[in-house]
Amino acid sequence: MKLKPMRIGLMGGTFNPIHLAHLRIAEEARELCLLDQVLFIPVADPPHKPLAGEVPFAQRCEMVKLAIADNSAFELSDIEGRRGGKSYSIDTIAAFRSEYPDAQLYFIIGSDSFLELGLWRRYADIVRSCNLIVVERPGRQVSDPLSALPPTLREELCYTSAGRRLEHAAGTCIHFFAGCLLDISSSEIRRLAAAGLSITYLVPPKVEAYIKKQRIYSECP
Repeated sequence: MKLKPMRIGLMGGTFNPIHLAHLRIAEEARELCLLDQVLFIPVADPPHKPLAGEVPFAQRCEMVKLAIADNSAFELSDIEGRRGGKSYSIDTIAAFRSEYPDAQLYFIIGSDSFLELGLWRRYADIVRSCNLIVVERPGRQVSDPLSALPPTLREELCYTSAGRRLEHAAGTCIHFFAGCLLDISSSEIRRLAAAGLSITYLVPPKVEAYIKKQRIYSECP
């Protein structure tokens, strides 16, 4: 009997720090698309804006590792740190496509990122080579998915309202779902931590303990 190909979710981000909304998004995406595994991929060198606080890649990886330790379906990938250079999503997707040629890949992004997809490097190749799961973020609703995309890419996609997804001629899909709209941001967590205020219930307990022990976001030397 031929085995079904693995379904692998790819979730990139600075994870500065990783928080409960990240974890909930990954879990809902896993359930929505029946993913076998979700790989958390910390960005090493963000291509569009500098990393806030210049928190080392190793520390951000450690926070992810602590956050996902109790979920067997979640795994850390340090591929962008090992590769070096700017962390472009298309390069990461291509690397996983090469490593898992028979797998179905699902790139998980927020609706804020989807609305800016036209600014991404080789965005058309991303859509052609990988399924996308677009998770609605507070205040960034995607009311008309096709109109949010560059005109040249719209011609290659067809919207299916029943499944709330865009289908590409290459066989890939862009799925949309609202999920649990937890309005948690890494920037607010950094602000609270720097001010010496509580970040309990915003990040997993192990991550909170690590941030405090390492004084990652403290303004003190």
